[in-house]
Amino acid sequence: MPELPEVETTRRGIAPHLQDRVITAVTVRQRQLRWPVPDAVMRLADAPVLGVNRRAKFLLVDVPHGQLLLHLGMSGSLRVLPASQPPGKHDHVDLVLDNHTLVRLNDPRRFGAVLWTDTPGQHALLDRLGPEPLEPTFSGAWLHQRSRGRRQAVKTFLMDNHTVVGVGNIYAQESLFLAGIHPSRPAGRISAARYEALAAAVRTVLARAIEAGGTTLRDFTRADGQPGYFAQELAVYGRAGAPCPRCQTPLKGARHGQRSTSYCPRCQT
Repeated sequence: MPELPEVETTRRGIAPHLQDRVITAVTVRQRQLRWPVPDAVMRLADAPVLGVNRRAKFLLVDVPHGQLLLHLGMSGSLRVLPASQPPGKHDHVDLVLDNHTLVRLNDPRRFGAVLWTDTPGQHALLDRLGPEPLEPTFSGAWLHQRSRGRRQAVKTFLMDNHTVVGVGNIYAQESLFLAGIHPSRPAGRISAARYEALAAAVRTVLARAIEAGGTTLRDFTRADGQPGYFAQELAVYGRAGAPCPRCQTPLKGARHGQRSTSYCPRCQT
């Protein structure tokens, strides 16, 4: 599933092609995505694009009368293509632009979403989200304060979008390894100092992943069709049984909230 670095990479890829262009038409071939594509999306013709932003894993396309919300789901991707490019089997939505190009949503599993709000930044799916991990509102102090009394594993706590947005399975494992924190440790039993280290690790891992263009494991590719290269830098994700890159101890595997986890039993305490 695309996580925050993959979504941010996609935003950076499509933004120069959408910014200050005019949407001349919207073609919807399949309205039944994770949620039905609303009628308002069909009425975007002649709308100039004012900006392309991101909140959590949502891409936000601003137009004068509202905001288009795009979510890539499990296997979705956006491509910038010539307007003459014929659609494929899983090409569900096109935003056709005034320069004879289009932005096309491809989503084989149809878990993605194309939604609308009349009030930019306000939508039921955006309400009550936690802070962005690369913005100043996210800190070790925030993690420490929010974790008090929590018995859940710190990995599960870190992946909760009410705690911080966009830190999915891959980047939670990598961040906990970098901070030296065992993923099963109860969130409420971690000190403020260790949460400062974890917050710094999250920022470092996500920044590196964005710089590398995201992580291509199976479905994700960038807006230009190229893979993300952060997979080459993964220290623990998917490596249970392999030697720890720090101490050479065999990495162990566990499950947290139905998701697999790899960690070093020596380096992470």
